[in-house]
Amino acid sequence: MTDYHLPPTLQEYETSITAWLHAFAAENELFEAIDRGEPGESAEPRWYVRLKGEEKEHITIWFTLGQRTLRYEAYVLPAPAEHVAEVYELALRRNDRLVGAHFAIGVEDALFLRGELPLTALNEAELDRIIGSLYQYVESTFPALIRLAFASKFA
Repeated sequence: MTDYHLPPTLQEYETSITAWLHAFAAENELFEAIDRGEPGESAEPRWYVRLKGEEKEHITIWFTLGQRTLRYEAYVLPAPAEHVAEVYELALRRNDRLVGAHFAIGVEDALFLRGELPLTALNEAELDRIIGSLYQYVESTFPALIRLAFASKFA
């Protein structure tokens, strides 16, 4: 039996993701930083990509390479100070139009966009799609969410 049809190893995925991210950064001025994150308790490889936004000053996307999936998340805004239920309802209603990501409540009730991709579907084009989608989702939803979550600051 040969190993010609074996999927890439985690080390090969890790090497590819690093190379793809740096290639994207070299070609796109929206990329402000790409770095490896400190491994968490599980010591899974992590990267963060920081993008320059228009509506939101900076958009940071975290990628975590697991045994079978690439998980990703982007921080959208802190816990709402006002209109809490309406902010979360708006985010949930927006989930209906998102592909490959969903709004989720994270630590300290902050709002995140999260998603997961099986490693068997991971390639350069898919990673590019994820970054582009998360960027667009944050940019298109941030203004309405922030104005609702901190309405008195915009009065």
